[in-house]
Amino acid sequence: MQIPNMIYGTAWKKENTTNLVYEALMEGFRGIDTACQPKHYREDLVGLGLEKAYKNGIKREDLFLQTKFTPIDGQDILNMPYLKTDEVEIQVEKSFETSKRNLKTNFIDSYVLHSPIFPTNKLQIVWQKMEEYYEKNEIGFLGISNCYDLDVLKYLYKNARVKPKVVQNRFYSQSGYDREIRVFCKTYNISYQSFWSLSANPHILNNETLQRLNTKYQKSVQEIFYRFLNHINITPLNGTTSLIHMKNDLKISDFELLSSEIKSIETLLY
Repeated sequence: MQIPNMIYGTAWKKENTTNLVYEALMEGFRGIDTACQPKHYREDLVGLGLEKAYKNGIKREDLFLQTKFTPIDGQDILNMPYLKTDEVEIQVEKSFETSKRNLKTNFIDSYVLHSPIFPTNKLQIVWQKMEEYYEKNEIGFLGISNCYDLDVLKYLYKNARVKPKVVQNRFYSQSGYDREIRVFCKTYNISYQSFWSLSANPHILNNETLQRLNTKYQKSVQEIFYRFLNHINITPLNGTTSLIHMKNDLKISDFELLSSEIKSIETLLY
């Protein structure tokens, strides 16, 4: 199963979610990221966007659909896919079944734990429940998001029957750009996905290094940075609402940065 080099992110799209998902797919996105977390996502409207795209020639088998189980701490208590009183494995079950209904599919390409759960025995219970769906061939990959502690990732990897294949984190300076976590991911063939890649890094986008490359390649600094992320084995989430940006951002494979240019941008992460 191939993870696209860029994934369309659907957080905070609200009532515009259906049309934006449809437009993203028609422009060429083949990866969609969402979550069963009504507080920040309209997963149900993602499903309507998918349905609309299918009617216009897009095929389900060509898409990488990724959604998440969001623990209770990340939910709006008044609007969530399970009950506050449910045991945690029932929460996973209800959330997963809701996601399949919302996305109108019996198979989720990547199912991600939205954030680590503590204590670790509770984390194991949740992961084991997710593993059940993997073993029933209802999930392609398992992953974890918002995991900034390498020890937690190592613990999960060591104790899981089905190893995590995805780590999705905010890409920002406060975490040191996850340098150690990214090394771990590369070592164990885990796909590292970044979000807030542009929003958290205006100081990089405005740096003269990217400005110079913008002139050389006639690409926006955003496109330069996205291309750089691909070069260092990062799959960025892209949440643009602009059709023009969708078109242009999907063309980042059309050019290659020189190794010296990659290194010059990488120094901005330190």
